[in-house]
Amino acid sequence: MEHTYEYSWIIPFLPLLVSMLIGAGLLFFPTATKNLRRIWTILSIFFLSLVMLFSIDLFIQQINSSSIYQHVWSWTINNDFSFEFGHLIDPLTSIMLILITTVGILVLIYSDNYMSHDQGYLKFFAYMNLFNTSMLGLVTSSNLIQIYIFWELVGMCSYLLIGFWFTRPIAANACQKAFVTNRVGDFGLLLGILGLYWITGSFEFRDLFQIFQNLAAKNQVNWLFVTLCAFLLLSGAISKSAQFPFHVWLPDAMEGPTPISALIHAATMVAAGIFLVARLLPLFLVIPYIMNLISVIGLITVLLGATFALAQKDIKRSLAYSTMSQLGYMMFALGMGSYRAALFHLITHAYSKALLFLGSGSIIHSMEPIIGYSPERNQNMVLMGGLTKYVPITKIAFLGGTLSLCGIPPLACFWSKDGILNDSWLYSPSFAIIACFTAGLTAFYMFRIYLLTFEGHLNAHFQHYNGQKNSSFYSISLWGKKELKRVEKNFTLLNNFLILRKNLSKNEKDSSRKDMHVTQPPITQFYTKSTLSYPQESDNTMLFPMLTLILFTLFVGSLGIPFIKDGLTISSTNSNKFIKESHLDILSKLLNPSINLLYKNSNNSVDWYEFFIDATFSVSIAFFGIVLASFLYKPIYSSFQKWNLHNLFSTFFSKAGSNKFFFSKVINIIYDWSYNSGYIDAFYARFLTKGIRKLAAFTHFFDTQAIDGITNGIGITSFVAGESIKYAGDGRISSYLLFFFFYLLFFFFFLSFLN
Repeated sequence: MEHTYEYSWIIPFLPLLVSMLIGAGLLFFPTATKNLRRIWTILSIFFLSLVMLFSIDLFIQQINSSSIYQHVWSWTINNDFSFEFGHLIDPLTSIMLILITTVGILVLIYSDNYMSHDQGYLKFFAYMNLFNTSMLGLVTSSNLIQIYIFWELVGMCSYLLIGFWFTRPIAANACQKAFVTNRVGDFGLLLGILGLYWITGSFEFRDLFQIFQNLAAKNQVNWLFVTLCAFLLLSGAISKSAQFPFHVWLPDAMEGPTPISALIHAATMVAAGIFLVARLLPLFLVIPYIMNLISVIGLITVLLGATFALAQKDIKRSLAYSTMSQLGYMMFALGMGSYRAALFHLITHAYSKALLFLGSGSIIHSMEPIIGYSPERNQNMVLMGGLTKYVPITKIAFLGGTLSLCGIPPLACFWSKDGILNDSWLYSPSFAIIACFTAGLTAFYMFRIYLLTFEGHLNAHFQHYNGQKNSSFYSISLWGKKELKRVEKNFTLLNNFLILRKNLSKNEKDSSRKDMHVTQPPITQFYTKSTLSYPQESDNTMLFPMLTLILFTLFVGSLGIPFIKDGLTISSTNSNKFIKESHLDILSKLLNPSINLLYKNSNNSVDWYEFFIDATFSVSIAFFGIVLASFLYKPIYSSFQKWNLHNLFSTFFSKAGSNKFFFSKVINIIYDWSYNSGYIDAFYARFLTKGIRKLAAFTHFFDTQAIDGITNGIGITSFVAGESIKYAGDGRISSYLLFFFFYLLFFFFFLSFLN
């Protein structure tokens, strides 16, 4: 076992080797490197697979022994200061290694086909391998300085990948926005690291925690300064994990290629902030008010992310706000002290959201034969609908991820989200109500995405304006038709396609009648496959990662299935609140050594009644959100016509009488709030961006007019005085003595006046 741990330092450097080889090949042998580009993809997958196998071996050893291994070596030694580099392998590290490598391999396989026609294919894989190196180095770091180095490398790779299509202004602006927003938090993180070193004299986690706890026990620390340092450390995690108020970069980051959205902004990079808080949790537990602050920030992010996702039309942007909300759940759980539930949800959400993003990429590809490549169009759910017939495998994969994120058993996110909701009731009932309400919103907006994309008829909105009455009850009908008219005007290509398909279907039906003789060739003779395009299912190399992620989504939740009843409690030193972990499972067995859980032995049998009561409550909330979304967005099939739900909904508003305007006003307010992301971006643009520009203009004016003006004024005054005085010099000593006498006389009168 020790032999295996000794070579774990090689983990981050295997992907780096491929990235360096690709860069060197493009620099010295560009033609040969581009012609053999598929080899570099295979090498990327192969080396990351080696890292995955190594990580699995470490994970198994962690389960069997629950040991912590750390190896460091000195890098810089100067007097009493010694800076060390090393790697730390503990349960948290082993979990993150498995997560990064498994999702990373599947995304690399998916990207091979997704980016196959892109000119920057090799550059993309070089960036991806560099990102994997940065993320693997971050989670294996043994000290804060090492984490900060890889933290910045992750941010750099994110900047490069978000702005991969930098020729598009919107993508270039998105990567700049992500970079600047994260720099704010990263600067705070650096200040927090330096502050902790000032207090403890160490960057190493093991020494830092021990020294700080000893100082805190003896009350030998300035608690105001310590709280400030902890807040600065937390600011870095908040910005990286897109927590309020630094969340604004995440939706815009969807301008990068979809595999980047799946890897960076769903599974790994945004999880770095959660990882940092989990790593520093022993420190935060000792500091007053910080744990409460973490839980409040997480809860605000949970609610805002869910409300912002309600009315988005871009499928990737909707999933981005969903990611923001789910990361808020993890931060909220860490703030409660529910370490196991937070990390469990980190795992389940990563696989489920990666599945959803890869599914969205397959959907975007399927729309390209109709619309062509246009992110503003083929990512717009308003232009989708009825894709089930054309992309059935993608539909199954996307539905699996949707149900998991909604919290439907036995899928993965049910087990983790259920644990967070149960713990929230023990922590604060008011917080629990908000968390449960947001769980219902999650089910609502996720099924809204699914129904708008796959159910109904292809672009049924245009059929509605073509006179067909059996169109679906889509989202635009809930918010008004003004938006729909604008969309119809802009996207005439889809309208023409639907008219053509309608004529084709009518001709085929007429030709099938026995009493009718076809006197002209069928329409298919004139409209071949090359001129008439339908949505198409993705290739196998894109479907394989999605099907694999379905298996993860189905079975990764087994890590948290309750087996043995064993009362566990974790207490925070800064409050009297206790969080009860009621189930001992594989994940708890692995994570318990990482947090000082206090065991309280009880009966060793599962309280299935209590478990089913808790599960029934959380599933009922999710089911209510699904039903509401189905009622508002699902097409009116025959079964719906039987119940006449659409008419009931319309009748409700028609009989509202004087309250009809009120209901309409409330709906419009909700829509505007959600679609405009709570006006937070507009607030930042007006008060921060414009304010900074006005401040810059004022400082420029003050510098040029006041500072430079004073300097230039002194120079001009000296020049004028010199030019004036030189004419008084006539070369006569008597004149100089007279001027000197008058000067002394004036000086004495001035002194006497002052006295």
